[in-house]
Amino acid sequence: MGLADALYRVVMRRNAVYVTFVVAGAFAGERAVDYGVHKLWEMNNVGVRYSPLPLTSSFVVRVQMSIL
Repeated sequence: MGLADALYRVVMRRNAVYVTFVVAGAFAGERAVDYGVHKLWEMNNVGVRYSPLPLTSSFVVRVQMSIL
């Protein structure tokens, strides 16, 4: 119970600290999952990838003008 009590004293005793801990944990978890999925995607697609076409401002303007 020592670890659980210490965790409660440090993180969950005050609401502001708890909310900060949850938000920071969500951000770190999202970054870790994004990095892992990106590496897995690149590992599975070696040799079949293509370089994306660069978007220029004239292309974006032409698309916007055609929508209007």
